[in-house]
Amino acid sequence: MKKLLLASTSTLFGANYLDYLLDDLAVFFKDIKTITFIPFARPGGIPHDTYTKIAATAFAKIDKEVVGLHSFSNKEEGIANAEAFFCGGGNTFLLVEQLYSFSILEVLKAKIESGTPYMGTSAGSNIAGISMQTTNDMPIVYPPSFKTMQLVPFNINAHYLDPIPNSTHNGETRETRIKEFHCFNNTPVVGLREGSYLLVTNSQIRLMGTHTARIFKANQRAYETSEIEF
Repeated sequence: MKKLLLASTSTLFGANYLDYLLDDLAVFFKDIKTITFIPFARPGGIPHDTYTKIAATAFAKIDKEVVGLHSFSNKEEGIANAEAFFCGGGNTFLLVEQLYSFSILEVLKAKIESGTPYMGTSAGSNIAGISMQTTNDMPIVYPPSFKTMQLVPFNINAHYLDPIPNSTHNGETRETRIKEFHCFNNTPVVGLREGSYLLVTNSQIRLMGTHTARIFKANQRAYETSEIEF
């Protein structure tokens, strides 16, 4: 049974890391003792150990232990023995490049599809989609492929931002960028706003949080919804 929690962000403005999700995480990881953390996106370039400690501090509040996947000399073995996964945010290009570098993207996907719970935030949510091509991140490294785990039948645009009324900003909006993507690709895109997250159980997808999601499909007008159906 596929079990996913895919959040736009790890941290709401003015709050501590994962605090807004902790009640739901206690339920999501109810029968789990140790969560295997995937720190490869390295937000701000921080070391893997530092990032893992941040995650461990948050999960300790709900009595969960955390072990970093980077600490395993054999990453495939670390994945095989994992009770559950959490993949944090940062740079999606770096995260995907690392998963390919260690030859574990398909291994991780298979483990999750076998029923191991997976939680992602930001970049960690992006990699649950068909590809990473709708990330907001800069291409600081060059992964061998933009293909990701394809655990859901769409791409995610984490941290989705609406245009600001009366703004004097002349650059492209997030919606414009996604329309550009659809000039060359047919993959649907879910714009996931801050504080929103998806709970996936097999093929059932529930949008959680206080916002609707913005849905983009090729050759169609974007629309708002609280029901994610594909």
